[in-house]
Amino acid sequence: MNTPPSSSDTHRKTVGYLLWIFGFTGSHRFYFGKPITGLIWLFTGGFFLIGWLVDLFLIPRMDRQADRRFAEGPVDYSIAWVLQTLPATGPLGLSRFYMGKWGTGLLYLLTGGLFLIGWAYDFCTLNQQVDAVNRQSRADAGSGLDLGTCPALPAA
Repeated sequence: MNTPPSSSDTHRKTVGYLLWIFGFTGSHRFYFGKPITGLIWLFTGGFFLIGWLVDLFLIPRMDRQADRRFAEGPVDYSIAWVLQTLPATGPLGLSRFYMGKWGTGLLYLLTGGLFLIGWAYDFCTLNQQVDAVNRQSRADAGSGLDLGTCPALPAA
């Protein structure tokens, strides 16, 4: 997918480096929107720790790629990832509530992240989910649609 370069800072290098400490789990790769290599790192111990060490130098590049790929908007990627990653908040769907997905948030809250399977799925798709919410928010703002009023009701 080709997207024009932007100056947005959707992902933070500092968060990437903090997650790199646990990089043998692939957490920094998931954060920067690389779920396939995140899974490889998870199942191979950071690609046998060699890839984990190399990633120390690749984080600035992964950050730039994520900043170009994902849309900036009202939902902050880092906050969504913190809510997703913490065992006390992730399976309870707090990242989904934060994104405004009240239905699936409630479902996750009542089922422990849909029995942890949905929670694991969100690790691979959270960046795309936040991106979709942010792009929709931009489209709504650009269309002049005022979500705070109901057109069926007379103006006061």
